[in-house]
Formats: sequence, structure tokens, C-alpha cells
Amino acid sequence: MIERIVGELGPWNWMVLGFVLLGLEIFVPGVFLVWIGLAALAIGALSFLLWDTAFWSWQVQVLVFLAAALVAAWLGYRFYRVEKTPTDEPLLNQRARQLVGRTGTLEQPIRDGRGRLKLGDTWWSIVGPDCAPGTQVRVTDVKDGDLVVAPVQA
Repeated sequence: MIERIVGELGPWNWMVLGFVLLGLEIFVPGVFLVWIGLAALAIGALSFLLWDTAFWSWQVQVLVFLAAALVAAWLGYRFYRVEKTPTDEPLLNQRARQLVGRTGTLEQPIRDGRGRLKLGDTWWSIVGPDCAPGTQVRVTDVKDGDLVVAPVQA
């Protein structure tokens, strides 16, 4: 049945596939189906020229499509690649990293290397050496969502 449909549609198989992939791009997040869809449309256009030649079998078409899809996806990646531009706010949307260097006083002890510290109006999970309540600590780093602290030497 599939062979009959492929035989009847001829080069339009690739065109239909290309337009279906382009249509799916609207519903699927990301920008990757557009490149594969464009590759299918390119193979469809090429198939209109080469359909009656002996070497343009379905196996060759699939191999050329796979190569074209890879090239199109790579070119799309290169085209849309985000260049890191210098910014005056490198820690924007990195709230925990903005706290590096701040000091606070422990209201709860650090036991077994873990504890909590209140900075401003927020309680933060912290890791560091065991310390008693009332100890001044400085945030030195952020690791796995936890603030890394060290006691402040007076």
C-alpha cells in the first residue's frame, strides 16, 4: 500500500513531507523542523528533475535527504547561534550568584556541612564548615543551587 502511494505521488512525496514538517514547526517548540522541512522541499525539487533517471531510487533519495537535513540543521544552527555579547549586567537573572561576597549572621547552626542563612527576606540553603549560631559568614560561591559560605575571620 505504501509503495503504491509513493509510486503514485512521485516527487510530491518530498513536497508533502516538507510542508508537513514546516507546519509542525508551528506546534513544536524549538527551531529545528524548519531546516528538515526545507531539506525535504529541496529533495522534492531535485526529484522533479531526476525522477525518471535510473539512479534516483528511493534509497538514494533517502540518503540525499538525510545528508541535506544534516547540512540544513548545521547551517540553521550557525545562522541562529547566539553570540555572547558583553553586558553591563552579567549576573542578571542569577540571583544566587549576585549574593557572592555578602555577609550574614547565622541564626541556625551549620551541621554536617549544611544549614540555612537568611539574607534580606529570603532563607537560603548553605554549605560550609560546621558553625554555631551567631557566626558571621561570607558567601564565597554557589554550587548546585546552594550558597557556599565560610566564616568571617575577625
